[in-house]
Amino acid sequence: MTGPQGPTVVVVKAFAKINLTLRVLGAQADGYHALRTVFQSLALHDTLTFHAVPGAFCIGCDDPACPTDRSNLVWRAAEAVWGAAGRRGRPRDTAVRIAKRIPLQSGMGGGSSDAAAAIRGLAALWRIDLSRERRQAIATRLGADVPFFLDGGTALGLDRGDRLFPLIDQPPMWVALAIPSFGVSTTEAYAWLDQAAGSAGTGRRRAPRGLRHGREMPLARLGELPESEWGNDLEQPVTRRHPEIARLSAGFRTHGALYAAMSGSGSTVFGLFLSRATAEAAARALARRGCRTLVTRALTRKRFEALSRAHVAPRT
Repeated sequence: MTGPQGPTVVVVKAFAKINLTLRVLGAQADGYHALRTVFQSLALHDTLTFHAVPGAFCIGCDDPACPTDRSNLVWRAAEAVWGAAGRRGRPRDTAVRIAKRIPLQSGMGGGSSDAAAAIRGLAALWRIDLSRERRQAIATRLGADVPFFLDGGTALGLDRGDRLFPLIDQPPMWVALAIPSFGVSTTEAYAWLDQAAGSAGTGRRRAPRGLRHGREMPLARLGELPESEWGNDLEQPVTRRHPEIARLSAGFRTHGALYAAMSGSGSTVFGLFLSRATAEAAARALARRGCRTLVTRALTRKRFEALSRAHVAPRT
């Protein structure tokens, strides 16, 4: 719907991600950790609807656990886009509705993806011409994962994960997700990793258990990485507090996953499959244990670009 000054309703999809690999290289002086990680976009998404309505800026969400104040990155994205347009004061005359499908504290980047979607959606709603460089700068200030969600696909992330290098799209693959009843905060996960490193010393990493030997990997390029690259350095310290993570990962491998691991700081565990049928069978098997499961697909960069564009809602 479009009014005399521009669109009055804009809709944007915010896609989830998994970390195919995550290596923590060490803590930095600023308190953050240096990373080497491979991001992968998924078709699973939140939907953000932006309405041009009089009054103060506000956020609503169908998930009561999702914050709707300034602690939500969407709010901070709105402030950044508003300021980038040279507008004074606080954002106004806009209401945002989030249809939440990416679980909170799941390691799938829901909050960061919503923030990137807000940059796109609000620029369209407010008719602001933001250059690619300006969008990247805003995303970087909002959080380390946010820049990835501007382009999606498969990408290598360095430093805090915000130095991005696009990788060749992987062959089509199905992704089964197991979502435990508990969440894991990023702060806690890294604190547990630092505690483990302090008590055990640096030492050599164990060979990752998520990789199935003797099976053709669906990841054409990533499969060429040395075995030491595969895995998630946060998985072991999180599993010490939440043993279910290890059981879910093992369950996916038992039911045919070519690779299984925890995503990001958790708590979601994913399995990679060559066919939808095997992914759905594995998801059903884990669901019978009482765990919430989903089956989705990996997105190529081109597909991500097409699906994540802001569009004006049809007139009703």
